[in-house]
Amino acid sequence: MTNPFMLPPTGFGPGSQPLDQQDEALEYMPLPQDMRTYSPRIPEIEDLGGADLSPALTLMAQVAGAAQEVSVQGGTRQFDLAGLDAANRVLTAETMGSGEVSAKVRAIPAIAVQESVFAGIWTLKSASSDMIEVAAIPSCITRAPFAPVRQALGKDAPLAGGVVNAPPLQIELADKSAAFTPDAELHVINLSLLPHTEEDLVWLDQAVGEGAVTILSRGYGNCRVTATAMPHVWRVQFFNSQDTLILDTFEVTTIPEVACAAPEDLSDSANRLVNVLEAIR
Repeated sequence: MTNPFMLPPTGFGPGSQPLDQQDEALEYMPLPQDMRTYSPRIPEIEDLGGADLSPALTLMAQVAGAAQEVSVQGGTRQFDLAGLDAANRVLTAETMGSGEVSAKVRAIPAIAVQESVFAGIWTLKSASSDMIEVAAIPSCITRAPFAPVRQALGKDAPLAGGVVNAPPLQIELADKSAAFTPDAELHVINLSLLPHTEEDLVWLDQAVGEGAVTILSRGYGNCRVTATAMPHVWRVQFFNSQDTLILDTFEVTTIPEVACAAPEDLSDSANRLVNVLEAIR
């Protein structure tokens, strides 16, 4: 015989009581939204007034071939769009589209970087140039990312009340920055797992400064990658789909992997771009 005291009580809990009129609509927590996925878009050539579009088609075929080469050999390939007329530029822009990753390079001139819908194929625009670059990451991003837009004050950053754990972290970053070599292992400081105060974060921001490159990757949530003014030190922050910071790190590396296209991505982009070009023709 089952002991009645072992059974859960009845008449309690959600669903056990009649709903008031204001409670009739159940409220659920919002689900993650806006995850971006690839969907091919085939531009309509007829919309371009019957112009000769062979220059754009030839150039994009070369871009597809370069993507396949870079996926195997590495490196970078650049294609200048200056020689294309307006109709060919429109076709190229519509075919490339806008992908998940964009970047701002505060150089002279400033460069706006936008990944196309084909991973590893980037469009680069500045006051003096308009081009496509095929690479894991555009060369303009790695050329001088730590050129200071805001100087790194280092240990001379003014201490305020509430700064507790930041100075040892700055010393660790400065040490890893000074000892960095291209073949060095990735070094990560995960602020999300370390005790710190808001004043610690403000002090660290002043200590590391700000470099010339900011990268934003939009996918299932956002990832913001910011170069500091300390060589080889990047701030990498992940936000969920509700724009809440869920991971906050410093990485000491040449370029964080989250911003780069993998060789498999480039190979897949080459194949997809060829398929799109065949559909256009």
